[in-house]
Amino acid sequence: MSAILPRSAIPLPASRPPATARALLAMLPRLQRGQLLLTLPDGQQLRFGQPDGGPHAELQLHDWRACARILRSGDIGFAEALRDGWLASADLTALLRLVLQNEAVLTRTLFGGRLAGLVHRLRHWLHRNSRRGSARNIHAHYDLGNDFYALWLDDSQTYSSAWFDGDLRQDLGHAQAAKYQRIIDVLKLRRGMRILEIGCGWGGFLEHAAQRGLTVHGVTLSREQLALAQTRLAGLPSASVELCDYRDLRGRYDAIVSIEMFEAVGEAYWDGYMATLQRLLRPGGAALVQSITIDEARFARYRAGSDFIQQFVFPGGMLPSPQRFVAAAARRGLRCEDQLHFGADYAETLRRWHRAFEHRLHEVRAQGFDEAFIRIWRLYLAYCEAGFDEGRIGVAQFALRRD
Repeated sequence: MSAILPRSAIPLPASRPPATARALLAMLPRLQRGQLLLTLPDGQQLRFGQPDGGPHAELQLHDWRACARILRSGDIGFAEALRDGWLASADLTALLRLVLQNEAVLTRTLFGGRLAGLVHRLRHWLHRNSRRGSARNIHAHYDLGNDFYALWLDDSQTYSSAWFDGDLRQDLGHAQAAKYQRIIDVLKLRRGMRILEIGCGWGGFLEHAAQRGLTVHGVTLSREQLALAQTRLAGLPSASVELCDYRDLRGRYDAIVSIEMFEAVGEAYWDGYMATLQRLLRPGGAALVQSITIDEARFARYRAGSDFIQQFVFPGGMLPSPQRFVAAAARRGLRCEDQLHFGADYAETLRRWHRAFEHRLHEVRAQGFDEAFIRIWRLYLAYCEAGFDEGRIGVAQFALRRD
């Protein structure tokens, strides 16, 4: 049986925990939304929050040391403790949504202390996306193996948000194809045009476009992605792909597509990226860039620190706010003609990826991935799903025109 504590109560575990644990526990009676069932290392259960409204979540503390890590390093410390088996939750998405909805009273659980923040920020800075750094950062994530991603992505092997356009009854593959077709429609692509895709992944858009008679060329920095893309495009003479840094591209194109690659560019290189689009587009040409975004009101704090995603999943990454993306494009003569924001669709995409990942866990393990990796990957999928569901992050398609 668990104890139900009023908002003003201070938890009194049966065995006296360390000071860092007491500090963390003292925050929990102030929860404003949702309810948390907390199981302590000795098995005692405490319930915090409100039974009505907000998510219901649970957290098992297996080791008091997890509390010190969370208070020191926020979400990064939580990830480290989860990886090491010091804590667990049957529904990480619900837990993270509860934390986000109570951000005002749980600030340190998200951002940690100042010193650790500076250390993590320095580590993030060391993963800058120079030419050599970009290749290393891409390898760290995308070259986990094509067989791994094939376990839980849809058949088109598309690793970006689908577009359901309000119809969640459709399967993921159809929603991914709808996204690709929207890009073609917005850019008004037609036969005879020369189209470039920067960051082509495993070739999903290239295949979709080439099958509709368009001439497309894609570039990637992942050798694993290159190998699969070349195989799937082998029977499509109007499509080609190469291993190339976007900064080394030459020539002119009628249109450019870039789907969730901008997040990996890094803020120091945003201007160079936009300059590349401007240089490669013919006068009057158009580009469509799909990017994950962060709310402008949260950008300054996000920029000043480093989060779990940057440390564990996408080294060197940096999300723009929509306003900063548009401003960066404008500085290079690229006018934003259209924006589509569809963060809720990304939350749904992640839910489906997460279900598929859990369904294929035995095959993930058979590929040699250990339990620590599985815990971190679960957290990655849940962390992003919660962020999109709560509106902390979004995703948008920006249609740009070179004047």
